[in-house]
Amino acid sequence: MKALVIGGTGPTGPYLVNGLIAQGYDVSIMHRGTHDSDEIPASVPRIIGDPHFRETLREALAGKSFDLIIATYGRIRYVAEIAGAHCDRLITVGGAPCYRGVLQPENLFPAGLQVPLPEDAPKVPDIDEFRFGYLVRISEEAVMEGHTAGRYSGTHFRYPVVYGPRQLTPAVWSIMRRFMDKRPHFVLPDGGLTLTTRGYSENVAQAVLLAAEQPEAAAGQVYNCGDELQFTWKQWIEIVGREMGGEIEVIGVPDAYAYPARTLMMFFGPSDHQIFDLYKLKSELGYRDVVPPLEAMARTVQWYRDNPPEENAGFARVLAEDYEMEDALAAVYHESGAKYAAVDHIVRDFHHPYPHPKQPGLDKDHRAR
Repeated sequence: MKALVIGGTGPTGPYLVNGLIAQGYDVSIMHRGTHDSDEIPASVPRIIGDPHFRETLREALAGKSFDLIIATYGRIRYVAEIAGAHCDRLITVGGAPCYRGVLQPENLFPAGLQVPLPEDAPKVPDIDEFRFGYLVRISEEAVMEGHTAGRYSGTHFRYPVVYGPRQLTPAVWSIMRRFMDKRPHFVLPDGGLTLTTRGYSENVAQAVLLAAEQPEAAAGQVYNCGDELQFTWKQWIEIVGREMGGEIEVIGVPDAYAYPARTLMMFFGPSDHQIFDLYKLKSELGYRDVVPPLEAMARTVQWYRDNPPEENAGFARVLAEDYEMEDALAAVYHESGAKYAAVDHIVRDFHHPYPHPKQPGLDKDHRAR
């Protein structure tokens, strides 16, 4: 069996390539040639081509055929248009932006995404509402149209926020830097209680590999994927802190004023929950986390300790600006906290509403219940 991975050198690529080899595939990868990965065997053929354009995609695939193509990179709608002439099966990867409300939760009623978010939840309706989300939606629809037309057997995955090694913009590094810089506080929206589906790179690759080895079950299906266990932003900070051997005060402010936390949020957007429903993936393909998320986070922190990303002048400037905003917001937070504490208040004990008599024969108990 022959397989092609379009992409292959990013966060999930090496896991996909090596997983396919373990399944018995003769694997090639296609990428632009701008970087490679030592984790992909040198024996794997590299096809150099740009999957963002029809002409370069056609040129790179000319005269080649595969049993399976997995496309994790490029313009998926063009891959779907061309792949049928080169493969029997096509597995593609998109993401959450196709869901209506990811960036503009106020467009839903009540405001905010459904929790958990199923595969058939409403999608971005038009290009004017959210251009990128609309393009993601029509790309996965193009994959399914190709399946329906019989050009190939198609499956599509919606990746969550992926974490782990080899990230282009690793959010965990911004957290690690605060511990490295001995920052006293970290400002997060709404107490840091936001839940966003994340997936460790090896775990989400496992979801795709399950589809590769179960062609009949996966045919014509769209799947959410991500870790089974999810953490709030505040818990993420706590987990990173344990691995870094430090502590930091999490300061919660209203989402509208959590300016320095914007770079951690998807599309710098709001703090609303974005939790994928994984039932379909687990029940149909048997997905389970291959790396427990606590272990995955420990591995991630250690990897970036060993492989710190290059920090350009822009990153240093943004970090300095974030620290300045955090300090100003922390001052307001502590001042407001003192005012809240000064308000006269009553701390009430909770008692459940059911009677709990101390002796038999009483109409009411000692709390008149």
